[in-house]
Amino acid sequence: RIPRCDLHDRHHHSVPLIPCLFFLQSRLKEAVQLLEDYKHGTLPPGVTNKELWGAQKIKQAIIHPDTNETIFMPFRMSGMLGPESLLLQVVGLLLPNQTLASTVFWQWLNQSHNACVNYANRNASKPSPTSKFIQGYLGAVISAVSIAVGLNVLIQRANKFTPATRLLIQRFVPFPAVASANICNVVLMRHTELEEGIDVLDNNGNIVGSSRVAAKHALLETALTRVVLPMPILVLPPIIMSVLEKTSLLRSRPRMILPVQSLVCLAAFGLALPLAISLFPQMSEV
Repeated sequence: RIPRCDLHDRHHHSVPLIPCLFFLQSRLKEAVQLLEDYKHGTLPPGVTNKELWGAQKIKQAIIHPDTNETIFMPFRMSGMLGPESLLLQVVGLLLPNQTLASTVFWQWLNQSHNACVNYANRNASKPSPTSKFIQGYLGAVISAVSIAVGLNVLIQRANKFTPATRLLIQRFVPFPAVASANICNVVLMRHTELEEGIDVLDNNGNIVGSSRVAAKHALLETALTRVVLPMPILVLPPIIMSVLEKTSLLRSRPRMILPVQSLVCLAAFGLALPLAISLFPQMSEV
C-alpha cells in the first residue's frame, strides 16, 4: 500500500468564518483526543460510530497525514471552495476581454495559490528540498502564462472566427493553461520521488521499504487528478454562461452577469470537486 498523492482531504469539513477559528481549534483537539481514546481502547461511554467518523473527517480535513501538522485554512483542499479561490477563478480567469497584463497577472496569482496548496498537501513521507518547490512554482507559472498568452494571441489573429466565436473560445483558454501548469508543478516539485522512491506500507500501516515504482504510480495519478480538478470551474461555467447570457433577463440586466457567474462557478465546483478528488483512492495498492 502506498500513499498516492497530496490529495489526502477527500472529506470536507470547513467553516470559513474567522470568529469560528477558536471554536474549530477546540473541535479539532476534541476530535484528535477522541480518536486517540478509540485507538487505545479508552473511549468514554456513549460515544457512537457517527461521532467517531465525524472526528475522523475533521482530522483528515485539517491535519496533514504525514507531518501531523495543522494545514493553514486557505491551503486545505476544503479551502478550494473558499472566497479566495472563487475570486481567482471567477474574476481572474473566466472574465472575457482580458488584456495581456491581466492574463499574466491572474495566471501568476492562480499558480501561486496552487503552489501553496500543493506544498501544504504534499506527500511528506520523504523530505524534499525547498529548491524543488521553487522549481515547480516557476515551471507552473511560466507554462501557464506562456500557454494562456500564446492561445490568446492565436485566437486574436484567427480571421476565420466571428467576434462572438472568438469571445467564446477565449473563455476556454484558462483550462489548458492551468491543466498543463498543474502537471508541470507536480512533476517538478516531486521529481526526487522518482529517483529515491516513496515509502511502501503493509496492511497495518507499517513502513516496509521504499519504491520508485510506487512513486511513478503516485505521480501519474496525482497529475491526472490535477488535470480533472480544474475542469468543473474552467469548462462547465463558460458553457452554461454562454447560454444564460442570451436570455432576456441577463441581456436587460448586464450587471447581474458577474453574480450569476459566481453562483454557477460555486455550484459547479461544489458538486464536481469531490468527484474529481475521488477519482483515485488515497491509498493505492501495488
